[in-house]
Amino acid sequence: MKVLLYAEGLKTIGKSGLGKAIQHQMTALENEQIEYTLDPKDTYDILHINTYFLKSYFLAKKAKKKGKKIVYHAHSTEEDYKNGFILAKQTSKLFKWWLIKCYSLGDVLITPTPYSKKLLQGYKGLEHKKIYDISNGIDLDFFQNNKKYGEDFRKKYGYSKEDKVIIGIGLYIERKGIVDFVELAKRMPEYKFIWFGYSPLSVATKKVRNAVNTKLDNLTFAGYVEKEEIRAALNGCDLYLFPTLEETEGIPIIEACACGTNAIIRDIPIFEEWFQDGKDVYKAKDVDEFEEKIKKYFKGELKSVSKNAYHKAEERDIKLVGKQLKEVYTEVLRLKK
Repeated sequence: MKVLLYAEGLKTIGKSGLGKAIQHQMTALENEQIEYTLDPKDTYDILHINTYFLKSYFLAKKAKKKGKKIVYHAHSTEEDYKNGFILAKQTSKLFKWWLIKCYSLGDVLITPTPYSKKLLQGYKGLEHKKIYDISNGIDLDFFQNNKKYGEDFRKKYGYSKEDKVIIGIGLYIERKGIVDFVELAKRMPEYKFIWFGYSPLSVATKKVRNAVNTKLDNLTFAGYVEKEEIRAALNGCDLYLFPTLEETEGIPIIEACACGTNAIIRDIPIFEEWFQDGKDVYKAKDVDEFEEKIKKYFKGELKSVSKNAYHKAEERDIKLVGKQLKEVYTEVLRLKK
């Protein structure tokens, strides 16, 4: 069994959640000693494709003609595209049509969560597809609780031990909740807010551009950083805020769970069955509720739930992901041509 892991424009998407997911796939396959290649010109038995751009589509078409088995990884949905970049709302139906066209080429589909699986099963043209929900995974050997990492983070950004630090992670897109994050920083000058992540503001909505250009003494935009710095930030902050409006999974919340970081997340459908409010994390529906819960947390009125949350990361250990991918590959090779 040899797998071609394909992602178009890997250098461009490498800094996104999708880029992380592909790195995790490589690790997962290595853990299971599954031979893989990243070169489309190489020999392979299974094409595991991660992107929906033109080259990806034509590669899948070519592979199908050759009788190769195709696993199409459905990282995106219309729902998580809608509140992204400029003009996304106006083009979401066209985007959905193109996704269905691409995903239809897969012998089977993989998507990160039961929630995104349910969405895809509701798409006309995909309702009869075999869809597996497999997490993008978390490297628990890397993301872990470590006091030294946290101290390094505070030292680098000039935070004192007394400072109450709240972090956010994501691209500069409306869907990630960055507008609300900045609004919360305005409302609560007594706390420090820092956002990690970057994408070009030229394709962002006006609301996002205004938010990122906001100048506040308690607000920092750190830009894109490597995973070591995200790990340090999750260890060094007091609270992780995930005000996202839509996700197919959301790798940063899993990383936060792994690092033992208390989190307040948006109360949206994907997290309905995954996280329990007050047990694993705290949930908020809007800016007012985020503000209320942040203040309660720092007053000690909301207890730490990070120990419970750690189990959510354990369930998505990269070692388990490798075994699940192997099962899918084995099943796909059994399918009749």
